[in-house]
Amino acid sequence: MATIKTPDATRRSERSRRAIFDAALELVGEVGYDKLTIEGIASRAGVGKQTIYRWWPSKAAVLLDAFTADVGDEPADLPDTGDLAADLKFVLRATVDEFNDPKFEAPYRALAVAGANDPELSEQFVNRLQDTGVQAYVERLRRAQEAGTVAEHVDLRIAAEMILSPFSQRWLMRTAPLTYDFVDTLVDLVLAGITRR
Repeated sequence: MATIKTPDATRRSERSRRAIFDAALELVGEVGYDKLTIEGIASRAGVGKQTIYRWWPSKAAVLLDAFTADVGDEPADLPDTGDLAADLKFVLRATVDEFNDPKFEAPYRALAVAGANDPELSEQFVNRLQDTGVQAYVERLRRAQEAGTVAEHVDLRIAAEMILSPFSQRWLMRTAPLTYDFVDTLVDLVLAGITRR
């Protein structure tokens, strides 16, 4: 007599969750955040609306989880070649490429805009994405400070925000293109103010 295996509910749930994430990220790029719906996500993912509502209270929550699914809790280490300017420019140039990629831009922009009207979503967005990113810069600047490159009196959190905030502002408000020249100039200007003379 053949043994009948019981379906693995965990595996099925993970497949559904992944399908929902993929659907949310695809749809926000296709229709934008305003036209994104739970019904649309469910239909694209091949699941019932009830499945989505069982795990998430809103489309914003789905999109946030989808966008941050592969983001770790610990900040990534920035390179440390001993040349602070070169290291920061290298990372920011890669960030320019990422922010100019439509697959990244659509969900990130949607979450940033939605967060402006939803304090709880904004807090989660900052905790999951922005704080870890800022912390990575703080740690790289701390190593430079310990090596004597960055002046001792510099508030490293503010210094990191001086690098990242103009980048975010330009991208979010579309005041000008994000380019390598822009981030190289940004790094040079900030380091001129914080490095030891």
